[in-house]
Amino acid sequence: MSTITIAWIALPFFLGFVIYLLPQVDRYLALGVALVSLGYGLQVFFQESPLTLGLLDNFGVTLVVDQLSGYFILTNALVTMAVILYCWHSDKTAFFYTQIIILHGSVNSAFVSGDFISSYVALEVIGIAAFLLIAYPRTNRSIWVALRYLFVSNTAMLFYLVGVVLVYQANHSFAFAGLGNAPKEAIALIFLGLLTKGGIFVSGLWLPLTHSESETPVSAMLSGVVVKTGVFPLVRCALMLEEIDPIIRIFGVATIVLGVVCAIFEQDTKRTLALSTISQLGWIMAAPAVGGLYALAHGLVKSSLFLIAGNLPSRNFQELQDKPMNIRVWIVLVMASLSISGFPLFVGFGAKMLTLQNVSPWQEIIMNVAAVGTAMVFAKFIFLPHEKLELGGKFKPTFWLAMILLIGGLITANTLYLEAYTIANITKSLAIIAGGWLGYFLIVRRVAIKLPRVLEQLEHLIGVMSLMLLLLLGLILA
Repeated sequence: MSTITIAWIALPFFLGFVIYLLPQVDRYLALGVALVSLGYGLQVFFQESPLTLGLLDNFGVTLVVDQLSGYFILTNALVTMAVILYCWHSDKTAFFYTQIIILHGSVNSAFVSGDFISSYVALEVIGIAAFLLIAYPRTNRSIWVALRYLFVSNTAMLFYLVGVVLVYQANHSFAFAGLGNAPKEAIALIFLGLLTKGGIFVSGLWLPLTHSESETPVSAMLSGVVVKTGVFPLVRCALMLEEIDPIIRIFGVATIVLGVVCAIFEQDTKRTLALSTISQLGWIMAAPAVGGLYALAHGLVKSSLFLIAGNLPSRNFQELQDKPMNIRVWIVLVMASLSISGFPLFVGFGAKMLTLQNVSPWQEIIMNVAAVGTAMVFAKFIFLPHEKLELGGKFKPTFWLAMILLIGGLITANTLYLEAYTIANITKSLAIIAGGWLGYFLIVRRVAIKLPRVLEQLEHLIGVMSLMLLLLLGLILA
């Protein structure tokens, strides 16, 4: 298993450069890498005991492969496969597929890293690959958005790296466990970097513009898996260190509320999805012990919704009310929206119920209200007009293959937590969704509120990092 793991990590980087030599088979090689990851993820998910690989003696540089990793690896594999299928008949070049596969491989590396320095390397490679994909159209707008993303990402990782150095000075090891003996400043610096990278709370307000302005397949990758690489180490640390767990939960709940409130009043489809991603990342952090299942559920839903939203006749909800979509596209849109709302028969139901059963009492009320807000957000998609129309040239056969893969994953993964299917849970879920739909018709449809975007400006994003650092220090000292 150790040899297989090393080969699996190296394969995307090797084949990513082979694509340049054999551009005529670029998409086949890319799809093959994603299939290998799917097979590896399934093997990890069902293995009985975790695998730990020490890469450097006495430095705590390790790889940890366990069921938590398995959830995230499966998410990465399925989302990458769907994106490649979506792009199959496009004019994407070998460069695009190379960056997709390098991004895929570095995301996998982040999900098996068991120490701070391995995570740092993986996150930096992710940042470079994501930057190149965001800038791929080579328009002035895409290049600006990509540079903005790179600047924020690199600034966050600079804070992170300083914190890692302090951890090493205290422990002579880069292992996650060393955070328990590290100075308080180190914890604050590392968490600031990861919270920013993961799009958490106000330090993640770079995310709406980046995800909404990127090309459709890139948005699906960013929102489906890439931002989770910042959340994953936080979840690992929370599971290993009891004193860290409350801080992660606090930021999880705060992120849930911020994201869902902003998403409710947003009128742009892709920005709504991006703001919802902020909220859903909070759900992963709110209950670290069961965050893996929620990450899988969210990744499949959000990638499918971005792939659909990129092909709608408009990004404005008001305009979409006057432009009915094809009923087959609408059905897929509804299935994904129902899953993230927590409707039974989809994995989102089990993930949401499992999360709510593993939160502290102070979290439960807030998260139940936020769940109603999530249902309200996705009612905006569910109640869009539809009729029998010609599909048009945008919806290629491989688009439907991508949808079958993702929606099929939502239904199949539903079996991972069948214990959720109790009368109480089903009743609660339906009541939450009904409350969200009622709120949509009574509030969202009637009230037009445009929230300010001042904190999303680049200069304010960097300033917010300083305020977040002070907040983290306060929480840690408390």
